[in-house]
Amino acid sequence: MSLNLKTDIRAAADIIRSGGLVAMPTETVYGLAADATDDSAVARIFEAKGRPQFNPLIIHVSGPDMAKRYVNISPLAEKLAAHFWPGPLTLVLPRRPDSDLSLLVSAGLDTVAVRMPNHAIAQALIAAVDRPLAAPSANRSGTISPTRPEHVRQSLGACIDMIIDGGPCLIGVESTIVKVDGEMSVLLRPGGIARDEIEGVLGAPLSSRDNSGHPEAPGMLKSHYAPCASLRLNAASPDADEAFLGFGATAHIHPYTLNLSESGDLREAAANLFAHLRRLDEICREENLAGIAAAPIPGLGLGEAINDRLERASTRELK
Repeated sequence: MSLNLKTDIRAAADIIRSGGLVAMPTETVYGLAADATDDSAVARIFEAKGRPQFNPLIIHVSGPDMAKRYVNISPLAEKLAAHFWPGPLTLVLPRRPDSDLSLLVSAGLDTVAVRMPNHAIAQALIAAVDRPLAAPSANRSGTISPTRPEHVRQSLGACIDMIIDGGPCLIGVESTIVKVDGEMSVLLRPGGIARDEIEGVLGAPLSSRDNSGHPEAPGMLKSHYAPCASLRLNAASPDADEAFLGFGATAHIHPYTLNLSESGDLREAAANLFAHLRRLDEICREENLAGIAAAPIPGLGLGEAINDRLERASTRELK
């Protein structure tokens, strides 16, 4: 880690300890980090993002030992953490009665969403602060998540105190969220770890949860991750007045096309998803296009998470 980066992390830690907000890179997307034990700091996250306060946050920890200060980790949850941490798996677990986490973090629920990020900068910042960091995606609520520092600047601008530049995010979609309740494991949000990988460790299928009620975790609102332009899904081809989000080999010759992965690689597609949506949204404004057409994406593996994000991005109810 360079001297300049170490200096930035120390400065960011000072900001967070004093109640400020810092955008930090993770392997999934950039997070808007604040001290998860500071009510005022957590409230600033909601204010900066324009986020509904019934929508809980994920806390980011240095590992299981830090997590155990704030949540109860069952043997099943411990098994998942041992296999997938650090990494893009968030576990929703019972809050400890003696936890000093801000109540705003869990939005009135008796559970907390917690994960250990697999990113050197995020881990260094958590270590420097020596507290868990509440860190939802560093963008205005409901809009496209940021995978590069310039996306954070475009979305939040002067609303935050500092951005740590860690370059593009490797995975590019948010973490998979699993609620562990006794011996039951429920998939609340598909994400950077595919369902079948988790089921392979569990030796049993994940249950699914209807998302129509009060959200139990981030990313469960029906309208989320949305560009300003309308988004048409499962399009075999774009109309003349649409930009096109392609996937795989395509014979379409269209002037406003970005391909998630010409080779049909779902990992590459996930890493490109939010950046491509942002650029196509800009193209729609620049060229006065009617909207974005998105090619079909296979639903297996990371395709489940990509399709989840596209489905929510195409819903306009809360816009």
